[in-house]
Amino acid sequence: MRIIPNDIIGEILGVPSIFQQNPIKLNFICPFIKNQCTKRSQKLSGPYPICSVFHGKDTNRKLICICPKRFFGADFKQQIIDICWPNDYPKNPVIVHEIKMENFGNVDFVIADVDEEKQRVRQFISVELQAVDITGSVEPAYQAFINSQQTMIKNFNYGINWENVRKRYITQLINKGFFHHHWQSKIIAVIQLALYNNLREKIRFDELDPKSENSNIVFMLYDFDKIEFNNSFHYEIKYKKAIGTSHSSLMNAALYKTPPSKDKFEERILSVLNKRQHK
Repeated sequence: MRIIPNDIIGEILGVPSIFQQNPIKLNFICPFIKNQCTKRSQKLSGPYPICSVFHGKDTNRKLICICPKRFFGADFKQQIIDICWPNDYPKNPVIVHEIKMENFGNVDFVIADVDEEKQRVRQFISVELQAVDITGSVEPAYQAFINSQQTMIKNFNYGINWENVRKRYITQLINKGFFHHHWQSKIIAVIQLALYNNLREKIRFDELDPKSENSNIVFMLYDFDKIEFNNSFHYEIKYKKAIGTSHSSLMNAALYKTPPSKDKFEERILSVLNKRQHK
């Protein structure tokens, strides 16, 4: 089956793939970090500048973000302050990137209300950006794009690795949410709406007001809007809504689920035994 590479790859360096030039000629400069793309692939020697891919069929076909740096296309600072900031409104909010600490890990950035005169932090909120991983690979489609192929034979498959993101990310949020609870602060999880819907379908945690004292974890949900102008278009990542929860609710919902039937589990044991005996 022949396909169009642009039907697989949504954006390259923040531009719809249908309009993008060869990224090699652009020195792989990402417009969101104002520097060379940091995304890498095991099979490529240089940057792998794919921001988003198309996933699904027909009416369920969606643009899915696969690079967390893509979220820097949104205006976080004021939205997070207005929607999530605890206690008094900040007097001097500043953004500090890449905070790391032993026994904590790292966060993409914090918004801190800094008293410069007294050299102290009045309050802060941590922010983490999370895209999704894909199964398989879209590298053949990217290589076809680089080689200016209008069509290609589809000899590859890919999907969204929801489960891997869910297991890895939820554990991190529980841990960091616990720390922020003790610090009387919040951690903001910036994710795409599709990822949140998948998390919520599998893990039925409490949904709280983002400003609530009990909300030490807040999901800030974004999605792509197609902005058309003249005979062209681009995608903007737009804020949709914010939903709070607590680290304890997230932990209990993730760990303590309704167990499957014991009888069915025992049936599975016997089924495996029977297959071994007939080999």
